[in-house]
Amino acid sequence: MEPNGLLVIDKEPGPTSHGIVLLARRVLGTKVGHTGTLDPLASGVLPLVVGNATRLSRFFLASEKEYQVDVRFGTATDTYDAAGEVVSEGEVPDVSRTDADRILRKYTGEILQLPPMFSAIRVNGERLYKAARRQETRERVERKVTISKLEMVEQKKDKWTLRVVCSAGTYIRSLAHDLGRDLGCGGHVENLRRLRSGSYDLSHSIRVEEIEAQWRDRLIPTGELLLEFPTFNLSEIQATRTRHGNEILLESPQLKVPSSEGTCRLMYQGRLLAIGERSGEVVKPRIVLISS
Repeated sequence: MEPNGLLVIDKEPGPTSHGIVLLARRVLGTKVGHTGTLDPLASGVLPLVVGNATRLSRFFLASEKEYQVDVRFGTATDTYDAAGEVVSEGEVPDVSRTDADRILRKYTGEILQLPPMFSAIRVNGERLYKAARRQETRERVERKVTISKLEMVEQKKDKWTLRVVCSAGTYIRSLAHDLGRDLGCGGHVENLRRLRSGSYDLSHSIRVEEIEAQWRDRLIPTGELLLEFPTFNLSEIQATRTRHGNEILLESPQLKVPSSEGTCRLMYQGRLLAIGERSGEVVKPRIVLISS
């Protein structure tokens, strides 16, 4: 039977996310995708969707992320991290813990963030990093992101270790760059580790070198994913309609499930049949995972 589900990798610094996906495809012999790129310099949680779970990528891409980051002050780089070329240097000021906390509060909540030039965002059809490699700059648009927690783990004069809980699409490299600008000395990401992606943290993970030996034991089945959404167990007739993409009418006992609107899971005989959109008593299948 083709493997389907989620495999959480603890990525080491160095490899690209795409390279790990290619390795997993070769080992598992099926479709594999990632759910949010980690920069080569970064380590930590990299969830891989496998088989029919690749159709659920959008939900994992949109999930909250948690990081621990070392921000090094005194130098700014073109990539906003330690892999880049130094573009400016400055003397690091003495910053009290009170002042540091005040600066961090500035970046807590919903903020506007300018993506780095070295990013995969497309401008006029071209990835920004391609223009950046030619030492060209493109106009970028600030994006709304949410940083729900920004806490100091350890403070040294030229390095702050921070814990960051943030929305999808947040650039930790931009945060480090902006903090260095605020201090007037420049700053960049020295080390970055993703601790959590959505509901999945390092306790769910295996290392890259363990994929071949352990993936069967550590693969989280599709039916155990997206548990944050209401779940409905379907009758045979409902399941048949769902497989054909037809809307179904929920039976009254199931209406006691919280949330009368929005995304829900449709289960049949213990398997995740589809992701649906519920409006009152009616559910329309949006992503059918099992069609036969």
